[in-house]
Amino acid sequence: MNNYIVNLAEKLKSMEPKNKKMVIGFDGFIDEIIHAVDKRQDSNTFTRIETISDLAKRIEKASGLSTNIELYPLQQKIGGNGPIMCNALAKHDASITYIGALGVPNIHEVFYGMPKNVELYSFANSGHTDAIEFNDGKLMFGKMSSLNDVTYENLIKTLGMEKLVSLLSETDLFAAVNWSMIPYMTDLWEKINLNVLPLLPIKEKKPVFFIDLADPEKREVSEIKKALLLLQQFKSHFYVVLGLNKKEAYDIASMLSLGDMNSSLQEINQSIYDYLNLDSIVIHPVDKSCTIVDGIYYEAKGPFASKPKLTTGAGDNFNSGFVFGLLLGLDPMESLHLGMATSGYYVRNAMSPTYNELSEFMLNWGNGNIE
Repeated sequence: MNNYIVNLAEKLKSMEPKNKKMVIGFDGFIDEIIHAVDKRQDSNTFTRIETISDLAKRIEKASGLSTNIELYPLQQKIGGNGPIMCNALAKHDASITYIGALGVPNIHEVFYGMPKNVELYSFANSGHTDAIEFNDGKLMFGKMSSLNDVTYENLIKTLGMEKLVSLLSETDLFAAVNWSMIPYMTDLWEKINLNVLPLLPIKEKKPVFFIDLADPEKREVSEIKKALLLLQQFKSHFYVVLGLNKKEAYDIASMLSLGDMNSSLQEINQSIYDYLNLDSIVIHPVDKSCTIVDGIYYEAKGPFASKPKLTTGAGDNFNSGFVFGLLLGLDPMESLHLGMATSGYYVRNAMSPTYNELSEFMLNWGNGNIE
């Protein structure tokens, strides 16, 4: 029994989460969840390739020859860091405006599966991801040329400056995620900083501005550095939080000469925090998470799932839980646990938890009653 987690679960049960306002953008994907077939028994039954390394061996054997690998689609679902994060936060009865690449001139039908407390605005066509899932991770193959239309100019043309200023003036959370897949995201941030921030009120309790780079390995170091240093300028109006998974954190540290694979997670977190001078850096490996807030390092173990039902979107669910903890006024350690509980529920149930399901899951976690 883990008394800390049990007590946090009880604390959540005693709280009445207020109706938070949120603005989230700017990507949008249709995700096709896929298994790679290993052996097929008949037209309806097969065993899948269990690990990425097993698939790599099969591909390597085909070098200089050829091979056929069957991909079996399981489902088509809402994809993209923003929509998945939005879906998770919407389970807590928040009032959310989602602005992104959901289809033009008409929003794609898959996004109408978003909860009714989410207002949708679209200014570009969505991307498409083939997500091949394995027990030890996933391979995501994206088709994303449509995201070239995710620009500041198209945002203002669709939404209007007055509406954008109104939304950001009243919000508790502004999340701008999936930087790596949106070519003009840095330009969009820069123009929001120049044109929109001066029109926003400066509040004593600043709203959270959450950013997720989403695997920036394919982008040039100069682009990454420019985007990251730009985030400092949002601190005048927002509490700025950068979220990274373990790979992203180590990639960023390596690109900026801040550390390498021999560095500890704490050293990586601290070096990125010191370099960027943001309010918080949060990093979420598969089995734990850590953050630095006000110069203090926090780390916690999570409820690792050895055989998850769904992993695509797990990181976005962690992010939603972590920032929701901040919005509830929880401390950094509590917010880490809320993030890991949200992700832990999601990978076991292939859906995001409601607030009651989240507190119940955390109670079971604390009592050692989850696998």
